[in-house]
Amino acid sequence: MDQYYPWFFLKSVPGIGNLLFRRLLERFSHPEEVIKASQAKLTAVQGISPRLARAILNHKMPGHVLDDMKAARQSGFKIVTFADEEYPSLLRHIPDPPPLLYVYGELPEGERNVAVVGSRSATYYGLDATFKICRDLADQGVVVVSGMARGIDTRAHQGAMEGGGKTVAVLGCGLGKVYPRGSEELYHKIAQNGAVISEFPVGSEPEARHFPIRNRIISGMCKAVLVVEAAQKSGSLITAHLAAEQGREVFAVPGSVESHKSAGTNRLIKQGAGLAESAQDILEALALSSHEPAARSATAMEEPLNPAPAPAMGLAEDEQTVLEALGPYPIHIDVLVQRLGMPVGALSASLLQLELKGLARQEPGKLFSRGTSLQ
Repeated sequence: MDQYYPWFFLKSVPGIGNLLFRRLLERFSHPEEVIKASQAKLTAVQGISPRLARAILNHKMPGHVLDDMKAARQSGFKIVTFADEEYPSLLRHIPDPPPLLYVYGELPEGERNVAVVGSRSATYYGLDATFKICRDLADQGVVVVSGMARGIDTRAHQGAMEGGGKTVAVLGCGLGKVYPRGSEELYHKIAQNGAVISEFPVGSEPEARHFPIRNRIISGMCKAVLVVEAAQKSGSLITAHLAAEQGREVFAVPGSVESHKSAGTNRLIKQGAGLAESAQDILEALALSSHEPAARSATAMEEPLNPAPAPAMGLAEDEQTVLEALGPYPIHIDVLVQRLGMPVGALSASLLQLELKGLARQEPGKLFSRGTSLQ
C-alpha cells in the first residue's frame, strides 16, 4: 500500500473535515488505524456519529483522488503529512490543521516564520515598505510567508529573496495551477529559495472560497503576521483576525490617514497591533534578532520607508513645487490645486512633464503620486 494512501483515503470520506481528521489522529495516531477501527471505537471520538463511522468503514477511494496522488508524483511535488517531521511545527497547533500538504521545494526548518500580507493594488509606499522590511527580516534568518498574490505578497517574497533568506508561498489553488497568471518565474524562484505549498489537490482552480481557507495556514505556520496596506474590508484583515485567534502576534505598517488603503492597517494599530516601521520592530518584539546582525542589514533598517524627494536637477520652478507636493500616496488633482494655489492648466502641464521624466505617476481617477525613480 502506498504510504500516503490512508491519508488520502480518510481525507476523501464525505463529512471528514480537518477538525475531525485531527480528532481521529489524536485517538488512533495514524489514518491506517482509523480505517481498521471498529464502528464502536470510531463513534467514541467526539463528532463521529454512527452514520459517519459507517461512511468511513464502507468508503471506496474515488478515482479522482487516485488521479491526484498520481499527478503529485508525476509533477515531482512532495506530500508532507501531519505525521512527518517536515510538517510546519507551528501549524500543528491550530484547531484545524490540514492533514497533508503538497510541497514544491523544501519547507524551511524551525519556527522563525513571519507572515506578510496586504493589498493586491498597493501604493509604491506599501511596496517599498514591504520589500525593505522583508529583506531585513530574511537577512536575520526569518522565513517570510505570504500568498504569492500581486502587490504586497509578491514584494514580500522578492524582499526575502533579496535578503538572501527563505520564503514560503501558500496558494489558494493546487500546485499545478500557477496563480496569478504570469507568475511562473516567481513560482519557480520561490521553490528554489524555500517552498510553494497548498492543501488543495494538484489540479484545483483558484476559486474565491479557497483563499479564506488558505489564510489560516499563512497565519498558522508563523509566529506573527504583518499587514501592509489593507482597506477596511479585505482578506488581509481576515488573516490578521485568524492570527489573533491562533494566539499569534499581529503587526501593521502605519499609513496615511488620507489613504483608504491604509484604513485597515491604521485600525489594527488602534486595536492593539504592533506598529512596524522597520524589521527591527518585529525582530525585537518576537526576540528574533541575531546576536551579530549583518552590517548591511543594520544600515538598511535605519532607512526611512519613504525619504522626501531631493531637489531634482533641470526642473522648472513650477515642476519642482509640484514634485515636492507629491508623496507616496496618490493625491487627487483637485487637492493639489487647493494646496498649491496653481491654475489647473499650469498644474496639469507640470504633472505631465514630471510623468515624462519618471518623477510622477498618474493613476485612474486623476490621482498622482511620486514616480518610480523616487520610490
